[in-house]
Amino acid sequence: MNSSTPCLQFLRPYAWKWTPVGARNTAYLRFYHLARQHELIQSNALKYPRIRHEGGAPMRIPIFREKFKDVEMGKHADEEVIIHGRVQSVRRAGNKLMFLDLKGEFEHVQGLCNFNKLQVTGVELGEFKALAKLLNRGDIVSITGRATRTPTGELSIEATRLPELLTPALAPLPFKLEDEEVRIQHRHIDMLVNRKTIDTLRLRSHLIKYLRDFFHDRGFLEFQTPILAENASGATARPFTVTASETSVNKNLAMRIAPELWLKRLVVGGVDKVFELGPAFRNEGIDQTHNPEFTMCEFYSAYANLDDLITVTEELICGAASHCRDLIATKLDSLPAIDMSQYQRPFQQVEFIPALESALGFKLPDLAASSSREDLLALLKQHKIEIPGLNKPDITLAKLLDNLASEFLEPYSLTKPLFITHHPVCMSPLSKSFVCPKTGQHVSARTELFINGKELANMYEEENDPASQRQKFVDQLNAAKREASLAPGVYNDEGESAMEVDESYVQALESGLPPTGGWGCGIERMVMLFSGTKRISDCLSFGNLRHVTNVPGAARTGEDEEKAKEMMDEVEKKGARERKQEKGKEKEDVDVSDGEA
Repeated sequence: MNSSTPCLQFLRPYAWKWTPVGARNTAYLRFYHLARQHELIQSNALKYPRIRHEGGAPMRIPIFREKFKDVEMGKHADEEVIIHGRVQSVRRAGNKLMFLDLKGEFEHVQGLCNFNKLQVTGVELGEFKALAKLLNRGDIVSITGRATRTPTGELSIEATRLPELLTPALAPLPFKLEDEEVRIQHRHIDMLVNRKTIDTLRLRSHLIKYLRDFFHDRGFLEFQTPILAENASGATARPFTVTASETSVNKNLAMRIAPELWLKRLVVGGVDKVFELGPAFRNEGIDQTHNPEFTMCEFYSAYANLDDLITVTEELICGAASHCRDLIATKLDSLPAIDMSQYQRPFQQVEFIPALESALGFKLPDLAASSSREDLLALLKQHKIEIPGLNKPDITLAKLLDNLASEFLEPYSLTKPLFITHHPVCMSPLSKSFVCPKTGQHVSARTELFINGKELANMYEEENDPASQRQKFVDQLNAAKREASLAPGVYNDEGESAMEVDESYVQALESGLPPTGGWGCGIERMVMLFSGTKRISDCLSFGNLRHVTNVPGAARTGEDEEKAKEMMDEVEKKGARERKQEKGKEKEDVDVSDGEA
């Protein structure tokens, strides 16, 4: 058996049964846990000591590798340092030499323990052998020593003291974890075993920092706005509702679906350049690109128009792509390389109505008319055009147009990033609007960015006329009632509802909102784009809502406990028999020796 097999020494007969978490063999895992506990207790090593800095503060493994990268082969650095890390493997060369592969902060370093050099510090051979036998893959240890380079060229830390066990691992750490369900249910193990899992999440962290730096460098201030409020607004989605137990509130509250209206209130309050990076919640379905809980980035910039927003977006996306490319080339090498040829400026642009009319082969009806939904449905039927949701009786005009864009316009983004501009007014009730000189239709000052067929960002020139904004709220409410028989608080399958007029926001506009450009992007979508992953759950620390509500509990059944104890008893009996046989063999050797004498 390979010495690196993640199995206790006295469990060798059971090693072939080791079906780690992947097979969910709870009885065996419990058996392993009990046996490992027993082994540690017998060695007086089941301890979790506090960190002491008697020899100085520990050195991080990445810093160690950088600081001592020039150490020559066979030479030792003068400085004695302390390294902490998780054991990835233990290799023993005889009774007096041990190699540990340590990992910390996603980098590795080799630990070299030579008894002949430790002996002068008072370490006894039995003590050294006991530790070498005790250490397992997954344990967390501390090594004090000096940097050196082995004859094979491996940068190592050669121990000047016996390594200390800081945190023993009571559960086996597998070398592979491939079952998708098990990986998401045991995410902490997935992160330890599968490099791509943790690299995707690390990319997310770097990307969030990049976004914050991007906005701070351009004079934006970051604010946090309410997550709980009386009504959810700023987007079309079904909210989560909660009940407040605080007696002074005493009402049902909604979790925010977007921070938009709060941030625009801040612009009214004099914060000309503001952004927020934070969670949003939409009580909708789960699929490869949607999760009810996600992270949004929104910014609002006074005196910015649609052209300014497009310029900033191109700069941000191209800069983020370059930043992620460099990270993947140096630190996150398990992720696929980014092809920068896709991110050449300027991005392509199409206008919503002219491009859609060209794709459909006919002119759209007056989309501002009260009969526009029925007129458009009749034209689609006449030209035998089928799209998802076409036959739903409660589909609204806005959703119908959105589905048409998904079918006929968004695919243009498969080869190069695409801005779709000037959507019909019914699709953007919070943005400024104007009459398109090309089509004569009422359109909004809005742009959506699509890359690889997926929506990435939305941007608007915000409506700042209080009367116009109130009328757009009323028009949206009436259209939802007329087209889909919706009422406030009643949602269809698309998450649409007849939204109440937000009088509080209209009153805020009366204090004066400067001409303002607004922008929003889902962080997970951006992580998916640059990491190459196809599922939003891979970009969330612990998966989607379905995953985090089905995490296996720690409870163990009586049957599992019985099986584990039976296995322990069997091992104890086998061990006793082997010890008896060894003693008998030793006695025979002594008798033979006496006879020869």
